[in-house]
Amino acid sequence: MIFPSLAIIAGLLLLIWSADRFVDGAAAVARHFGMPQLLIGIVIIGFGTSAPEMIVSAISAVNNNPGIALGNAYGSNITNIALILGCTALISPLAVNSQVLKLELPILLLITAISAYLIYDGEVSRSDAVILLLIFAIYMSWTVWHGLTQKSDTLVGDLQEHLSTREYMPLIVSILWVLVGLILLIGSSQLLVWGAVEMAKYFGISDLVIGLTIVAVGTSLPELASSLMAARKGEVDLAVGNIIGSNLFNTLAVVGIAGAISPMHVGQEVFSRDMLVMSALTVLLLIFGFGKKGEINRLKGLIFLLAYIGYNTWLFNTAI
Repeated sequence: MIFPSLAIIAGLLLLIWSADRFVDGAAAVARHFGMPQLLIGIVIIGFGTSAPEMIVSAISAVNNNPGIALGNAYGSNITNIALILGCTALISPLAVNSQVLKLELPILLLITAISAYLIYDGEVSRSDAVILLLIFAIYMSWTVWHGLTQKSDTLVGDLQEHLSTREYMPLIVSILWVLVGLILLIGSSQLLVWGAVEMAKYFGISDLVIGLTIVAVGTSLPELASSLMAARKGEVDLAVGNIIGSNLFNTLAVVGIAGAISPMHVGQEVFSRDMLVMSALTVLLLIFGFGKKGEINRLKGLIFLLAYIGYNTWLFNTAI
């Protein structure tokens, strides 16, 4: 049990560090080739913060561990809204001012509903995966177009301010960090998945539960760090945007990639428990985002945290 625990800890630490290096390198390479800062923020940083979830779920699918692949994606979404937004709002209340985010919130709810429909039959087939990846491609195209045409939006300002703090990096160093980051992302993901599977076997619980908890929280740490940092700097739209963007990536790209690699059986509890909670939290986020002043204050943050505690209590009671 010692080695799986160490594998999970080492895997998570390496995963977070390598994802950060990969994003820094990719952003610097893009800047060298004249890519606009806004596109770097939307595309590269968006992919980068969700890279841990994507690689871990892909490795899990290759290793025939669908529970970790699905648990990682849906568990990360629950963690993002309930734990990360809850903690961030308790530290610094968040006001959703961006019109881009107010458009993305209903899109997130719609995509969550589509995902629920696709897994209702108890599997994520390759055709389901293709549908998710096609929707993801359409969403990314719309996001890039909308971001470029809404240059006065508060989210755009937050992104540009965030990117302006990044240090200059020579092209050779940038490419090196991209390669090193990618290799370590794959290696640390393999280590994390092995540790998670062994831990599930040791405690006699499903790999789905491990994916929904330990793996999901671990791969969501980049979102926690970036949201807390953005909130501290007063970039509140960026803090919320990190969560909405990550959830869209997880629901579409992470599940889509894993399903394309290997079709996955979906246990009934995923639909009736995990998808139900994820959908309820998404509805709650939509209500809060469109409520009075679009503010997620400390009370609403506390509601999210209590929901996270309640969900995990329910999860472990059913698992045991």
